[in-house]
Formats: sequence, structure tokens, C-alpha cells
Amino acid sequence: MSKIKKTIKPLPIKIIDAAASGDIEAMRKVITHYNGYIRSLATVRMIDELGRKHLIIDETLRSDLEIVLITKVMGFKMTG
Repeated sequence: MSKIKKTIKPLPIKIIDAAASGDIEAMRKVITHYNGYIRSLATVRMIDELGRKHLIIDETLRSDLEIVLITKVMGFKMTG
């Protein structure tokens, strides 16, 4: 069984630059763009009291990853 590779358009550099300059709407677009990736990184396996396995999103981890993204974007400097 092969995995389907989903192609996602890159985020335009001007949106990242605007977000780094403090544009709240641009930052919202950056967070929305990376939301699926962040959620996949924050997905963990949980075993309930009956021994059943579940995949859940660790909201603390998701939030921490979102904060890291925001911090990195805020430190972004265009070169050239």
C-alpha cells in the first residue's frame, strides 16, 4: 500500500515577512497554513482504561509547537 503524498503550496514570503513585522492577520495565515503539520506532530497514542488504543492531539504540545512557530516567524529577517 503506497502513501499518497499531498503537495501543499509554499506560503508566500511576503506573508511571512508581514507576520514577522507584526501583522496579526498575516500571522494568522501562517498559523493556519502550518496547522495540519502542527496537529500531526502533536498527535500521540493513548491507551484507555479498557486497553483500547486511541490517537489524540496533545493540546499542550500543539500549543507549545504553535508558540515555537510564532517565535521563529517573529525572528525572521529577509536577506538581500
